[in-house]
Amino acid sequence: MSEHEHTAHGAGAPDDADAALVADGVVDLLGFLAYASLVAFFRLADDASLAASLPDKADLAAMAVAQFGHFKLLRSRISELGSDPQQAMAPFVEAIDAFHARTAPSTWLEGLVKAYVGDGIAADFYRLIAQLLDQRTRSLVETVLADSGRAEFAIARVREAIAADPAVAGRLALWARRLVGEALSQAQRVAAERETLARLLAGRSAAQLGEIGRMFATITDAHAQRMAALGLAE
Repeated sequence: MSEHEHTAHGAGAPDDADAALVADGVVDLLGFLAYASLVAFFRLADDASLAASLPDKADLAAMAVAQFGHFKLLRSRISELGSDPQQAMAPFVEAIDAFHARTAPSTWLEGLVKAYVGDGIAADFYRLIAQLLDQRTRSLVETVLADSGRAEFAIARVREAIAADPAVAGRLALWARRLVGEALSQAQRVAAERETLARLLAGRSAAQLGEIGRMFATITDAHAQRMAALGLAE
């Protein structure tokens, strides 16, 4: 038997069923991100309508447009992979909608912190998973997870608010901690409940799984940096 044949038929090679589950895991990830991008579009559009100044309205509207562009890219990629975008998104509608219902901001500033901190944690999680994907899909995921200006916008507005009223910082820090708990719970739940996503992770090398095993420490570190950037004490 040739080396190629040995590799193809050896115990470590995935069979057709494994390969299919991994492919389904990729579609699951893209479906989740597609619906998340669509919801982000609506949220940012709503935020734009609540903004006090015309420049803020315009900036948030531009971010909303960027999110809808991300949604269209993901929808197209799902179709290219031979899956129906609506079916790919459907399993995640309830979870994403429930997350946003539990973390509905009560003020403009809470909305900004949620967009920066809460969405940032989710993006970190899926960016780490994307490292296990093929190059084309990984590049697409990294594109749609890239900051579209929200970080700079949120940091500036939150810091301005704290400078005007230092008491705001404590309330927003508590809100951010709540967002962290909800976002991490959502990420863990999605990874655990979707067999295809679990297989996507389990079907990769031990070295890569080691990196994924440290993902939550990495996410926590990134969160601390975001809090510092906002001027909020942990």
